[in-house]
Amino acid sequence: MNKRSGATYLIVLTTVPSRRLAARMAKTLVRERLVACATIVDKAESFYEWKGKMVRASEVLIIMKTRASRYPTLERTIRVLHVYEVPEIISISVLSGYSRYLAWIFAQTNRPKQN
Repeated sequence: MNKRSGATYLIVLTTVPSRRLAARMAKTLVRERLVACATIVDKAESFYEWKGKMVRASEVLIIMKTRASRYPTLERTIRVLHVYEVPEIISISVLSGYSRYLAWIFAQTNRPKQN
């Protein structure tokens, strides 16, 4: 099941340069009810070309669970909090999942913001 009350669910990924920034972003996004959960994965190693140079970077991956309807605001908020000029912000549609977990995502992202 991927829908509840018309809501489609997403996994959203971003990488940041530090654990401290990842934790700050995760807490903000959960408090703002933009995501139900943000999982931080330390020690990701990224290789990419940027401005004509090969880059090898230690990064921290944030895996976020949310509803598609929250994505536009989530993306804007990540861009404000992020330190990269062009941050990775990728969403992956959830095609199926445990119905009680999806219901929890819906409930968490449908409640008023925490203070």
